[in-house]
Amino acid sequence: MFHNKGLSLEQAPPISVVFRFFLVGAIFGVIEGIWILFQGKDAINAYSNTGLVTTHLFTLGIMLSFMLGALFQMLPVVAGVSFKEPVKRAIQTQYPTLFGTVTLLFGLYYDSALAYSIAGILLLIGIMPVAFEMLNRLIALPNHSASSRGMGFAIYGLIFTISLGLVLIAIRSGWSADYYPAIRDSHIAFGSIGWITLLIISVSFQVIEMFYVTKSFPKYISRYLPASIAFITTLLFVISLNSDITSNIFYFVLYLLTAIYSLVAIYRLIKRKRSVNDATVEFWLIGLSSLTLFSILGIIYSFDFNSLSILMAMKILFPVFATSIIFAMSYKIVPFLTWFHLNAQGYFKAPMMHEVINPKYAKIHLYIHLLSIFLAVISVSIPYFWHLTGAVIVISFGLLLVAIYRAWHIYIATEQSGEKFEF
Repeated sequence: MFHNKGLSLEQAPPISVVFRFFLVGAIFGVIEGIWILFQGKDAINAYSNTGLVTTHLFTLGIMLSFMLGALFQMLPVVAGVSFKEPVKRAIQTQYPTLFGTVTLLFGLYYDSALAYSIAGILLLIGIMPVAFEMLNRLIALPNHSASSRGMGFAIYGLIFTISLGLVLIAIRSGWSADYYPAIRDSHIAFGSIGWITLLIISVSFQVIEMFYVTKSFPKYISRYLPASIAFITTLLFVISLNSDITSNIFYFVLYLLTAIYSLVAIYRLIKRKRSVNDATVEFWLIGLSSLTLFSILGIIYSFDFNSLSILMAMKILFPVFATSIIFAMSYKIVPFLTWFHLNAQGYFKAPMMHEVINPKYAKIHLYIHLLSIFLAVISVSIPYFWHLTGAVIVISFGLLLVAIYRAWHIYIATEQSGEKFEF
């Protein structure tokens, strides 16, 4: 399952590396809920200053935090790509990225050129070195699994997303605004599909088969789909700089690819060999169903760029997809890592996964998540409900924050007082 030799403590980074990113991601989720609670429908206007804050709370605050944690964990065990000092490396990445994100949010809200400049420098320092290091190490691998190959393309997408974002920051700071719409649209395409979706797809090749005992993904998906998505998003950027070339057909193909993946993944989960009542499976199915609907609407939208109702639906569906998968992954990875690290160190009473996070707890979170989706849909017709949606999002990410913190507390307490085998 992992790097052809099984998972070992030597391959895995310290548990604190993963938990520090997950905790910050959950905190940003709570902050986003509070933001929507107080801003209401204004928080959903994507091109207003308030809406841009919401968007980047989600992308840089929530998604980047969880995905960096996942990459630090999975690259060593899936591809053998590890860091010499993972804790130090994580800190060097997290702190500039964290402060850069907060500064950018301030800049977006107040349209501050100074804040843009500081944020751009901090995000450049925080994200680019580790992203390029990860990508270079992956490129140098002699052999790839489907996940490691896909993660390489996703990191490429992250680098492109941040690069275009830095250009947009420079333009908002007063630089020449040539090609601004093209760069903005490419930034959105890379950020949503070429990075976030592609990384989830790549990780799922490993995680769905491992945790849910399913058949492997077909080769035409696991081998060729990530490269195709990376190629098309790059092509869309090049095309966007030339207004004489239509991009409709390429958006159509891009959404068609994500639709094919999501339908195959749903089928794999439904036909899984281990048919148990597990909230994480339902999180996956909610997320993948949302991606399917998002992709179908994207196919329609690629030929009707003026449909505001379709665009609004897509703006709701994409965060539902991404956060559903984050919740599914967290409720598997957090208890697994807690048990694995303690068990590998030889503690007699290393807690089992269900003792770290009770499955009933994850089930309660599932219902809260469903309620937030229901309220978001109602809010399209009754905008006042966005305030209530924000409150439920606070509860949703608050539950995840408590679960991660409790797992960390269990880990520390077991290390401090638990008995262990003498090797």
